Amino acid sequence: MKLYGSPFSPYARKARVLIIEKNIQCEFVAEDPWTADTAIPAMNPLGKVPVLELAPGNYLFESPQVVHYLDHLDGKPLPPQDAAGYWEAQRWQALGNGIIDAVIARILESRRPADKQMPEKMQREEARIARALKLAAEMYDGGEFLVGKKFSLADAVMGVALQYIDIRYPHDWRGRYPALAKWCARITARKSFMATMPDGFARVE
Repeated sequence: MKLYGSPFSPYARKARVLIIEKNIQCEFVAEDPWTADTAIPAMNPLGKVPVLELAPGNYLFESPQVVHYLDHLDGKPLPPQDAAGYWEAQRWQALGNGIIDAVIARILESRRPADKQMPEKMQREEARIARALKLAAEMYDGGEFLVGKKFSLADAVMGVALQYIDIRYPHDWRGRYPALAKWCARITARKSFMATMPDGFARVE
């Protein structure tokens, strides 16, 4: 298998973290979907990463599907398996994915020509991020992991999301939510996060 994606893509990074956590044999191929000569549209008509190549000409795309496939590949998906824990982990993933979406929307707006930028769009995305952080801090119970007593997809997605804020929208959310910040520092010290940190960016403690 091969995973295609940009080293800076948080969507691809979620899959890369999972691959390391589960010790899956899968080659990562750096591919920028924004370049004129990118091969991504030939694999994914939507032109987005990550793309998981299962075999020549056989591809999966959209990060939730890619992550779901990788998690179930060995028949032993990450915990929790009980209904309540499963849906709690799903809620954390939805929140983390929403944070990533909002950060990306904000950065894309900031890259538009100055005379075409919409301040209200920037403010809307920043408000979405602020509300999501507030809810995350309220949901977090102080444990080592977000759901239960073992690493789950909730930890993978939220860890990537919070670090993506640091990379693309740095501000002092840690000062406001110190307990969540301590959790983030612990989870992102794992090998899977350290190995997938984009070049040029330092991990924030």
